[in-house]
Amino acid sequence: MWSREIEEEEVCSGKLDGVMATRARKKQRKGSDTAVQGTNDSSVVSKASAAAQGYFRDPFIQHFVCKVPRRAPLINRGYFVRWRAVDHCVRHFLHITAKCPKRQILSLGAGFDSLYFRLRADGALDGTVVFEVDFPDVARRKAALVTSNATLRGLLDPCLPPSPHAGPIYLCSSQYRLLGVDVREESLTEEALSAAGLDWAAPTLILSEVVLTYMETQRSDAVISWAAKRLPRSLFVMYEQIRPDDPFGRVMQDHFLKLNSTLRALHQYPDLPAQRQRFLDKGWERCVCVDMNAFYLGLVPQEERDRIETLEPFDEHEEWHQKCSHYFILTASRGALMEQALLSQTSVPSVSPSWSSTELKARAVPVCLEGLGLASTWMRLEGLLLTGGSSRGGRVTQSRSLIRDQDGWRSTTIEASADLGVRLYHTVTPLPGGGGAVVYGGRSSPLRPNSDLFKLTFDSSTAKAPHPDAEKVQVERMDCTGNPPPPRFRHTATVVRHGGRHFLFVFGGKNQSACALGDSSFLSLDQQLWTEFPVGGDVPAARHSHSACSYLGSVVVFGGLSREGEPLGDLSLLTPTERGFDWIRAAVRPPPVPRYSHCAHVLGDQLIVVGGVWMHSDGAPGVVVVSLSTYSSVEFRLDTSSVPWPLMLHSFCSELTDSGEPALLLIGGGGNCFSFGTHLNPQPVSVRLQPVYDYLQPPGL
Repeated sequence: MWSREIEEEEVCSGKLDGVMATRARKKQRKGSDTAVQGTNDSSVVSKASAAAQGYFRDPFIQHFVCKVPRRAPLINRGYFVRWRAVDHCVRHFLHITAKCPKRQILSLGAGFDSLYFRLRADGALDGTVVFEVDFPDVARRKAALVTSNATLRGLLDPCLPPSPHAGPIYLCSSQYRLLGVDVREESLTEEALSAAGLDWAAPTLILSEVVLTYMETQRSDAVISWAAKRLPRSLFVMYEQIRPDDPFGRVMQDHFLKLNSTLRALHQYPDLPAQRQRFLDKGWERCVCVDMNAFYLGLVPQEERDRIETLEPFDEHEEWHQKCSHYFILTASRGALMEQALLSQTSVPSVSPSWSSTELKARAVPVCLEGLGLASTWMRLEGLLLTGGSSRGGRVTQSRSLIRDQDGWRSTTIEASADLGVRLYHTVTPLPGGGGAVVYGGRSSPLRPNSDLFKLTFDSSTAKAPHPDAEKVQVERMDCTGNPPPPRFRHTATVVRHGGRHFLFVFGGKNQSACALGDSSFLSLDQQLWTEFPVGGDVPAARHSHSACSYLGSVVVFGGLSREGEPLGDLSLLTPTERGFDWIRAAVRPPPVPRYSHCAHVLGDQLIVVGGVWMHSDGAPGVVVVSLSTYSSVEFRLDTSSVPWPLMLHSFCSELTDSGEPALLLIGGGGNCFSFGTHLNPQPVSVRLQPVYDYLQPPGL
């Protein structure tokens, strides 16, 4: 099929020439088409999984699969937003054309889609005929499934039933025609549609759901032009991929290359403006396209999004937003009536980055170490502790260390006096005066957040050994009194001062019952007492996956993901008052691009923010520097040309280092890239910060 989540293999002609080359290409083409048709089941099975878990109502999709498995929540969400976007466009078209005596839906590469059966059962097809086109073998299989199933067959009323072997019309009902024809063959497709009764003058919706991108671009462009020429009152609806060149896009492309296939349209039409111009150049009068983040946040009501949040335990926000930023839904119109059926012009408020011309060089550190959701802290000079997280081998239970000596960085084991247990997205906060660190919170699964507190003390004698086999850490559970906050993960825990005493300030996060938390809690470190303070001022919105840094006795909070699922770009300071604390919101100019799942550090009077996930800007986040004295900001791109893999900077940890000049050490990061496989950064990465200071303080000033 042309193809729902299917790939067309590239034709490799080698060095054959003449007739032999032509025959080789035809043979390869035939094999490619067979592979495309044979993988039809993947998409329909994923849709059936999402429907079975309640993401959308489709009682008919189950009849097209042998068994309905349960896909991962990320896959279910991905197929939900795809289904929801197409359904939105189709029903809007039917609403706009409700008074037309005749209207049509033409689905290209329909595969085992259940669209007709859903609409027919809903009574939404008055005066409408649905035409489905796919390869003959796919159409034959679908016809056999439909005619052998009483539920599906019951939604057809025979109208000139064809012979099972006659083709190209494999099923013919008053409102449904199933055709077996290769849509790349324009004349054959047009002839078959005419024979099936398509009215070329009637309002028509043409649906292409992950179909055209697997054709040679010249052929897919021809399909778009042909539809515009032959259907003067039509709406083209297309769902496909974009953004091939950022880290997620590279993983996406690599996935298809491993299957010996290519997303052909991506290189010529890599983004939304290019796709829009493509349709305008091919004869369409108006075109609106949005990525799936904009669709989900702009056109799916908050009530429905809240319902989705309750269906399954979920904590893959980064991968979800990245998947949505790499797919789009497009509508293009011909004729005045169809212009009314276009997608609404919607977008999530976005901020363009204020890029500096200076790039920061990123270099891989030759140590094999991966993980996501881990946390780090300095044990001693040139010695880092890494706790928790997960890797390809599963959840990490044993703490690790990174040590730097004259030979460079190396990883060693940890001898801990007690087990910290399985935990991801927790915090490890260094105590004042080198007094160790505090581990707080985290989760073993999205349904199992915890509120454990451990004090870590580091054995200073280890530093005297030239090459210790293991770093030694004393682990002591903290039994605290007072009213503790609810368990959480993806929070921050930072040291703040009040009345000459130090407190662990816990802010934000999420747990199994809250999409985002906005409470503030204070733990007296010397008394191990949860202490209540009045907190006033401009209180920040609830959030998780933000950053918080100690600064001159206060705390600087930046970014995060809101309760509504939108990245935040605000900066707030929690400052001590005589009785408690006040929040002060700083107006940063130019405003940084909203992001979350980043890391941040204070260096002098500068807030250094690295990595994270943003939604609507080109490229991937690098480093944004915010002056805490003037509240000005500037973004720096990362030069990753020396890093031999896609560098994904989310769900990672980082530390400031200073070996002659300041630098960032970025450790871990990555995630499950939708259905394209898991990518974890295999090594730490170092980023020099000296160019930042050269930029901010030019020579001679």
